[in-house]
Order: sequence, then C-alpha cells, then structure tokens
Amino acid sequence: MAFDIKGIISPFNALKQFGKTPHTVKYPYTKKEAAERYRGFHFNDLEECIGCGTCATICQNKAIDMIEIEGIETTTGDSGLRPRVDNGRCCWCALCVEVCPTGSLSLTKDYLHVTDDPDSFLWTPGVDNPDGEKIKSWVSDVEHSLLDYQRIPMRELEGKERVKSFAEVVLGYSEEEAREEAARCIGCGLCTDNCPVHMHIPEYINAIASGHYDDAVRLIYDNNPLGETCGKVCTRRCEDICAVSKRGEPIAIRWLKRFATETAANKEIIAEIVEPEILPPNGHKVAIIGAGPSGLTAAYYLAMRGFDVTIFESKAHAGGMIMYGIPKYRLPLDSIDKQVEYMKSIGVKIQYNTKVGTDITFDELHKNFEAVFVGIGFEVPYSIGIEGENAEGSIQAVNYLREINSERNIDIGDKVVVIGGGNVAIDAARVSRRFGADVTILYRRRVEDMPADWEEIEGAEDEGVHIKTQAIPLENILDENGRVKAIKYANAEMIPDPDGGRPRPKIIEGDEHVMEVTTVIGAIGQEADYSFFSEDIKEKIEIKRGRIVVNDLQQTSVPWLFAGGDISNRRADAISAVADGYRAVKGIEKYILEKS
Repeated sequence: MAFDIKGIISPFNALKQFGKTPHTVKYPYTKKEAAERYRGFHFNDLEECIGCGTCATICQNKAIDMIEIEGIETTTGDSGLRPRVDNGRCCWCALCVEVCPTGSLSLTKDYLHVTDDPDSFLWTPGVDNPDGEKIKSWVSDVEHSLLDYQRIPMRELEGKERVKSFAEVVLGYSEEEAREEAARCIGCGLCTDNCPVHMHIPEYINAIASGHYDDAVRLIYDNNPLGETCGKVCTRRCEDICAVSKRGEPIAIRWLKRFATETAANKEIIAEIVEPEILPPNGHKVAIIGAGPSGLTAAYYLAMRGFDVTIFESKAHAGGMIMYGIPKYRLPLDSIDKQVEYMKSIGVKIQYNTKVGTDITFDELHKNFEAVFVGIGFEVPYSIGIEGENAEGSIQAVNYLREINSERNIDIGDKVVVIGGGNVAIDAARVSRRFGADVTILYRRRVEDMPADWEEIEGAEDEGVHIKTQAIPLENILDENGRVKAIKYANAEMIPDPDGGRPRPKIIEGDEHVMEVTTVIGAIGQEADYSFFSEDIKEKIEIKRGRIVVNDLQQTSVPWLFAGGDISNRRADAISAVADGYRAVKGIEKYILEKS
C-alpha cells in the first residue's frame, strides 16, 4: 500500500492558521462593518418626505407601497402617505433613492435582520428604524440625480423691446423645448390636488412628452374649456407644490398647458380634437350673467349636457375681467376669441351689450329661466381716500385697463404714479410704460409683501417701472385748472405685529415728499356691483365681506340662484373662477332635474 505523506502532514499544516483572524464570521451573530456607500436597509426622513410615491412607481420589484402612518396628515403638497418596503422583494438597486425629489429617502449601512417572522420584513423606513439617520450611506444629490431639476427657460421679448408695443411678451416653447420640459415631470399628481379644477396635469404633461398633443388637448378640455387662457395667465398654484421644486425648479405646468392648447389653432381644430359629446336638448333653460371665466365655463358644460344656455354680457366682448382687465401683452385678444368661438359652436349663446338691471331686469331672467348663474367680476374700484382723488388726471386702474383693452386712448402724459401692489397695479404700470410714460409704483409695504405675482413684479422692473416701497400717499396736488400736477406721500416704517402677522406700515412724521406727475392711477382693490338684484333677492341672499355666500355646488340661499368667480371666491383668479363654473354645472343640473 502506498504511503501518503500529505495526508499525515495536512492536519499539522492547519495549525498555521491558529490565532489568525478568520475570513468568515458567525453570521448573524457577528456583524462586519459595511463600506461607506453600502446599500443596506432604507431610511426615510418623515418630515422631508411629501408622499409623492415616485419611489413606489419606479420599483420594478413592486417592493414599495404607500401607506398612512400615525402622526402624518395630508396637507397642501403632501399626500400624507409614506413608503413601506417589503425587504423580501427589494433588490437594493437604490433607484427609489435616486428619484426621490426631496432627498428624504436613503439607504443605510444596516443590512442585518434575522427573524423567523416573515411579516417583520415589511417595514416603514423612518418608523421602524428611527436611528437610520445616523448610518445613512447611499443618498442622492441634485448634481448626479436621475431627475432633471433645471427648468427649460421660457423665451421672452427683451424689456426695452416689449415696451414699444403690446406684442405678447412670452414667446412660448418650441416643440423640442416643450417635450424636454415635460419629460422632467415625475407624474406624482400632487399638482392635481392643488389645482382648483383638479386638471389632469400629469396625464397631459405625459402626452406632451410623448408627442401626443391631441391627447393633451382632450385631457385639458375635459374639465377646463379655458385651458389656453390658463396657460397664459394662470396663477399656477400647481407649480407651488410641485415635488421637483423641493430641490430644483418646478415643472413649467402653465407653459406646457399653453403649448398644448396653442397646437389647436382655431375653433374647428379644437372641435375636431376634443370631439365634444353633446347630449340632445333636455328642454331646460339656464341664464348666466357675465361672460367671464366662471360664466363661460358653466355655459360650456351645461350646453354639452343638453341645457339651453344664454349668457347676458354687458359689454361688447366676452371674457369678463380676463378680456377687459388683463393687458394684451399677457393675453392676446385672438386667444380669447378662439376659445369663445369654440364654445359658441357647441351651442353656447351670448347676448352682448345687454346689461342686467338696465336692458333686462333680474326678475325677467327668473321668470324666463329655471336657474340663474351670476358670474360677474369685481369692477367697482375702491377709493384711495386722499384729497384730490376725483380731480382730472386721477383715474382708477380697472377703468384705465378697460378703456385701453377697448381700444380707446387715455392721455396719461409722461409721468405716472400708480398706487398699489397687486397684479392690477402692475398691469396699469406696465401698460403706461408702453405709452412712453416714466412710471413709479407707490406701495405702502415692502416688496416681499406685494400681493402681485413675482413674475409680474420682475417684468415691471425689467421694463423700467420704478417701485417705491413703504410710501403712503397723502394728497393729490392740483394746478390752477383743478388738474393733478403732483402727489404728496410720506415714507413709512414697518411696525412688527405682536400677534405674529405681517408688519404694518406707520408714517414717519415729517418724512413727506412731493412728486410731480401727469396722472395718478389708483389700484388698491375692487368690489362687485350688486345693484341689478331686486330688493327681494338682496334680502334673501347672504353677502359676507362683499362676496355672495354659496355652498359647495355654488348654490346661494335662493335655490335657483347660483354664483361663482370673484363674487364668491376670494382667490380672485381665472382658474378658481373656472372651478366655480364647473362645480355650478353639477349644482344647476341637480337642482333642475330633481325639481322636474
């Protein structure tokens, strides 16, 4: 038999390993330190997370779902949900971390979890491992993220060029730019929740990104017949809570809506794309007072449902305050006309130059129609309350803008002062610049307190408008003919509010100044004119702080009377008025059909 020396020596060779650190560990009782970028279990900063669900959407293993957890409530821009991970499905690819728009989700160095209970592998990061913050390893950053946080810039006319005419300032996206911007959207839907109309925002943006523009138009018109208007002048609250804005610039939702709706160049193309389903006439008649955004919206959807709808408009053109209050460099007339003509083509009737209370009484409307919707705007300006306010050369901004949009000229001279800090004040100032005037805005508070949209403020400054803050007007000074020649104002200091509100201005005694002017334009707010209501109706409806009180279907305390837009909604913007009109359709339909 052969002698195997190796077999005898091998056990002794093993003795060389005695005392050395073993390559293996007693798993799971001994834990090795993980590398710095090791991808272990998830951690979520619950306060930073907004519950957008992007992590769940991208997970190819369907290892993440969104759940409610105690202590987290739904708020504006936060769904109230938080991700829960099934660690039995997770492959730790970290895609969920890479697409988290807030950066709240991360992976940790923790990788050890041994148990006989399979349910314990289903856990909520940040809840079940609150100490994960201390051992985070794999985190995303904006510079190397899979998301694109930089918005495609919107091209505009240069400030010095645009004051030469009323040409539209915003030039719009090209097809390439629109698709690139749309591709940034993560489709979370938080924007839809914050939109007054709850438009199908992720859906139409996805359609744009895919090049399916007709689909985008159909989705927009599903619950907003004034999509092009909103694409130009919307206050875009949807963008304020865009998930991508948490670490970058929000998706340009407004501009993308503008791009999509402008692909339908006329009423025929709109009708061909939307293919509105118009129900047969149902024999019921509805009157609408005012062809503003709320009235037009209500009329459009009522007509589609088979109602005989007539709008009574006091002016020569439809659009309400968007027509007569918004300058044409922001919203061109042909854009309004296109949308209105489409509505008329599906059965909406408009009687122009018909003022309720003068050309037709409110009682006549009640007698001839089963329901009445009131959608008038705030067109009566507030008084500034200074001496000389009613003198020649002192005008109100809403009247000024209405005259200009009606193509009637007003001689404002070469030095204009606008009093106020809202969008109407900014509009009046920018219009005056287009007539060659040197323009100064006097505002009683700070720039950051101005209620005007920040884009409008920047636009005014780009066009050479001077903004003098903490300035309180005291008196219009008149010449020997009784015309305004100067304005006296006082500088103010800001006094903190002990209750935590915004500081209030207080005149600095002795710090008064006089500025020569040719025109003073007041723009401190407006109210509605309810004089067309009969005394009986005035006694029955409830008006609180200048606005008619309505229920969630825009119905007043008079069952057949509905109201929307500025007169019932403090938001006082086009998209909120559209939402009111849309809700009123449901209320009117419910009221008429239930009583029939």
